[in-house]
Amino acid sequence: MKDIGSIHLKEYEADIDGSEPVMIAESPGRLHLMGEHGEPGASLLLSTAINRHVRVAISHRKDSSLRFFAADLGERKRTTLINLKYKREDRWANFIKMAIHGFAEWGYPIKGLNCTLTGNIPQQVSLASSSAIEVASALALRALIAPDLSDKELLNLLSEASFSFFGRNEHPLDHLIALSSKQNHFLVVDELDMSVRHIPLPFKDYKILITDSRVPRFGVDTELKQRNRDIRKGLEMLSHKREGATFRDYVTEDLMESMGALPEEIRRRSLHVVKELRRIYDAEEALKKSDLNSFAKAVYHSHESLRDLLEVSCPEIDWLIKRSGEINGVLCSRMTGQGFGGCTYTIIKTDAVDEYTRRLEDYERIFGFKPIVHEVSEAGPASLVHSGALVSATE
Repeated sequence: MKDIGSIHLKEYEADIDGSEPVMIAESPGRLHLMGEHGEPGASLLLSTAINRHVRVAISHRKDSSLRFFAADLGERKRTTLINLKYKREDRWANFIKMAIHGFAEWGYPIKGLNCTLTGNIPQQVSLASSSAIEVASALALRALIAPDLSDKELLNLLSEASFSFFGRNEHPLDHLIALSSKQNHFLVVDELDMSVRHIPLPFKDYKILITDSRVPRFGVDTELKQRNRDIRKGLEMLSHKREGATFRDYVTEDLMESMGALPEEIRRRSLHVVKELRRIYDAEEALKKSDLNSFAKAVYHSHESLRDLLEVSCPEIDWLIKRSGEINGVLCSRMTGQGFGGCTYTIIKTDAVDEYTRRLEDYERIFGFKPIVHEVSEAGPASLVHSGALVSATE
């Protein structure tokens, strides 16, 4: 990753002297292993932060302008606090602006700010690069103007800011993962109470490969909204609109008994959610017992459910999963993210990586897309990496 400290100093040298504090924060990307297509508002996720990060540097300006510089793109944006609002053309800067908006809405004094961004999280492949920018920006701003703000308060601030700035009314699960992650651990994240359970990993000599299928994705948002409507409708019909009901109140047998009452498509979507909840609990127990076979079985069954019940996979993704499973040294593989293309993740022994890469030549020949492989590992939480004056290129 680029030296953001020296870049920030050079970009804003007219506004920074030897005593001006510059806050630099880092936040990881995120990989969902299971559960990302669960019940809206009551999801249970098996996830991990990954060792791909963004860094954000923020310092005060001498005027009231808000300046933004994306070092990797060589792009600059600007606005003022009075005009601080979402603009589609501001793209990456909107995520820094959202964090600034949150602190302003909470009454913290915001004047002029200089902001610099750099990172190495792959873009537009469901690895939470935008959330990482928001968290890193919030941590840098907290250090600059609100040092007494707790992590819980910071999560609430980001949640409220997400709604008022973007119009998204949802729990900040990706923010929670970024702040709660732990090296060499997976996380079970519960949206109902915003709790996190850390699971030590029993893997040795394994890597995680994220493979971008490069399949063009069209109409994904429309399809996903329909899946969510089907899931909500299924819960309504099962619970007879009982207040406070969730899919955790039901087991597979309940859906089988309701086969005649639920339309087939809604029953299949609901069955995916109920079974996925059970699989996540099973995967958690398997990891705690170092039972890798049971863990792998849960992961493969999860993909089959995404393919057959939720119907968010595609032939290219299914090919990648099936062929990886034929390689000696692959523990498990599954689609991750929104679906209809996108990425798979594969947990694989180090000495099997070359064979995995070789098989991808067949994928390109058959489907015509050249996949991109990212090797990642579990990462620790977002953090402040520099606080104070920057008088050299060091951070």
